[in-house]
Amino acid sequence: MTERYLTITLQPAWTGALRTMIKTAQADNDQGEVLNFESPGHFFGQLSEKRWKIVRTAHGEDELSVHELARAVGRDVKRVHENVVILAELGLLERTESGGVLCPYSSMHIDKYLKAA
Repeated sequence: MTERYLTITLQPAWTGALRTMIKTAQADNDQGEVLNFESPGHFFGQLSEKRWKIVRTAHGEDELSVHELARAVGRDVKRVHENVVILAELGLLERTESGGVLCPYSSMHIDKYLKAA
């Protein structure tokens, strides 16, 4: 299985995110995939602490059922399922043919640079 890498960026303009993706695509070595959020508010709105716990729990594991994942994070199956749907839409998790869940990335990096105005 090919290792996949994800870089999460926070760039307000879609052109900046596009530039990052083009640089990634043109690099000699595989730089992985990019997921961009336009603002820290959007990032934290989509990736709450509970959702990050789901991603961290699935990361590095084989396929898990939603029930196993809910048990592992100590949460209700219905709520975990709702979060898995959102995380799959974002591309952080993937659903398998058998209905399971997995995190397809061997590593993830959040890239945010803060600069005084």
